[in-house]
Amino acid sequence: MQHGFVRAPNGYITTIDAPGAGGGQGQGTVAFAINDAGVIAGAFQDANNVYHGFLRFPDGSFEQLDGPGAGTGAGQETLAYSVNLPGTTTAGTYIDADGVNHGFVQTPSGRFASFDPPGSTHTSVCEETCLTPGGAATGDFFDSTGTPHGFVRAPSGAITTIDVPDALGTGAASINAEGMIAGTDFLFSGSSFLAQGFVRARDGSFVTFLDPAANTSGSGPNGINVYSINIAGEVTGIYFDASGVVHGFERGANGSFTNFDAPDAGTAPFNPSTGQIQGTRPSTNNSWGQVTGWYIDTNYVDHGFVWRP
Repeated sequence: MQHGFVRAPNGYITTIDAPGAGGGQGQGTVAFAINDAGVIAGAFQDANNVYHGFLRFPDGSFEQLDGPGAGTGAGQETLAYSVNLPGTTTAGTYIDADGVNHGFVQTPSGRFASFDPPGSTHTSVCEETCLTPGGAATGDFFDSTGTPHGFVRAPSGAITTIDVPDALGTGAASINAEGMIAGTDFLFSGSSFLAQGFVRARDGSFVTFLDPAANTSGSGPNGINVYSINIAGEVTGIYFDASGVVHGFERGANGSFTNFDAPDAGTAPFNPSTGQIQGTRPSTNNSWGQVTGWYIDTNYVDHGFVWRP
């Protein structure tokens, strides 16, 4: 059974269990995002293996979120991935009865808007830092050829597709309060794909980058994956070394890289037959450049961490 949690700055941890969460294997509660007011967005899986989104408020109360049009079968329903800083908008993904993903935004008043970028066959709002204070949301979608594209949805509902020039595919992972979007795009290198990071400015211009320590040989896991951008334009994510071990990085707004590893992170190479991997996996960074995420130890057990520059 899964449980969510919130960790206070003093290290105190409170367990989060959404009302209605199932108690079976793989069921329970997952927390995806928290805003500055302490409102938490997440999802729980009930006893019938149906997902429901939720908001948890600082007083411990919960609001369940179920998207109109969401399926009610196992593995379907609603996932709340992000809540913006004022708490005025929640964003996520719901899965319909045909197993198709759609994006949504919802206000505290209950106003719900479903959306799909033009040409989308599968829409996903990114996790955690996906909303601006004004309610713009970002994520990615697949077209009919299976090609991934990023998107940004304005509060008005207008959707702009994001494609890094010359890339084979684009995935948007995070948007900051200034409307800068960070993510990962894919190139072809040798006989395999190479993942690189990008930042898209509000004017639509792109900067792409690779961590100098990342594997770019074309063999095994390659390049980097980006997960979050803060208000200062600092970006955090992972890079793969030549052995397939995952390490964390933070890229400054000036383009400099700081690489880091949790002290007890494992260093075993990526196992392609099992998909198992060890190392350090950042998730989000705040306005001070502090990074939180998890690491996988030598026994393939996950642990949380906070890294401070």
